[in-house]
Amino acid sequence: MLDQTLTIILAGGVGSRLHPLTRDRAKPAVPFGGKYRIIDFSLTNCLHSGLRRVLVLTQYKSHSLQKHLRDGWSIFNPELGEYITTVPPQMRQGEQWYAGTADAIHQNLYLLERSGAKYVVILSGDHIYRMDYAPMLNFHAEHQAEVTVACMQVPVSEAGAFGILQVDQEQRIRDFQEKPATPAGLPGNPDQAMASMGIYVFNIELLLEALKTDHADTTSSHDFGKDILPRLLARQSLFAYPFGGEVGRVTPDRYWRDVGTIDAFYESNMDLLLPIPPLDLYQDDWSIRTYASQRPPARTVPGSSGDEGIFINSIIAGGTVIAGGSVQHSVLFSKVYVGDEALVEDSLLFDGVHVGDGAALRHCIVDKDVHIPPGARIGHDPEQDRARFTVSEKGVVVVPKGYRFD
Repeated sequence: MLDQTLTIILAGGVGSRLHPLTRDRAKPAVPFGGKYRIIDFSLTNCLHSGLRRVLVLTQYKSHSLQKHLRDGWSIFNPELGEYITTVPPQMRQGEQWYAGTADAIHQNLYLLERSGAKYVVILSGDHIYRMDYAPMLNFHAEHQAEVTVACMQVPVSEAGAFGILQVDQEQRIRDFQEKPATPAGLPGNPDQAMASMGIYVFNIELLLEALKTDHADTTSSHDFGKDILPRLLARQSLFAYPFGGEVGRVTPDRYWRDVGTIDAFYESNMDLLLPIPPLDLYQDDWSIRTYASQRPPARTVPGSSGDEGIFINSIIAGGTVIAGGSVQHSVLFSKVYVGDEALVEDSLLFDGVHVGDGAALRHCIVDKDVHIPPGARIGHDPEQDRARFTVSEKGVVVVPKGYRFD
């Protein structure tokens, strides 16, 4: 089955809710977890699942994403029919950008038609999770499904942010509502709802038919959740696949996060620092692949004050130097420098951040190549922070890429 499957990763969203982290990069290219990019998780899932024909549909501010895929993911052999290929809007059917998830694929129908595939797996490039897609494909075939939707239980109080499914005892989808105002709970468990994860398996013939029908509908928003799936509900061959199998030999896949907001992105990174993290980056048989630049090992050294550089319950990437400062419950990417008597708490520091002597950072995200002046304080004075930076609903302060202090 795997050799009959084409995978499409949707990676063209604007990512406006993650601004300013998406000011100069696509959302799937936003750094995550000390050394990765968000899209690495979907691509790693494809790699470990045996899916070797992958199209990545790009659009907004895609240069850093395309560079990352070139440098870190040129691993498949085209002579064996394997590839990871970026596909920006081709304007083959008019002079327009991708106008929705379904339209993005419709604009590339010619790639589907000439692929020779029997099945199409459709993924989002901006979710953090681990999943083996092979069992989902097997489920799809065993149930003689035309469409299979991966789903998971979420609290009803949060269900309005998702597409909500109603299924029968055979896991056949009976109803689908995109982001309903009053989500329906599960029979026997009204506090939980069944949510779509935005992961789909289609028989290619049905997908082609559905996309052409949707394209002809001038009232459609050209979205899978809003338009494609509800239109297909009359068919008896739509099934829900419950998320929660095993990845590799050790860990069940229970963790899935849409990191589309600053708070969700921050919290997902902080989840990695839990004593037993829900997402295990250290499992040998399901390692997360990425582009890794050649950096020296991270180190701590005494500062001029004589204080030792220390870090506590933190992730520290290569090339980082903690010179007499203290890093606590934080994630530091490569080439970060923390100066003497500086204190970094509950924070994410992207590549090349320089923290001056005596600075104090708390509950913040600092984007690439920012130099924090000596003695500066970020995350300690909400009024001062809001005057200079973006501050999330939960108080996370975001210092944008290349910010220059007065």
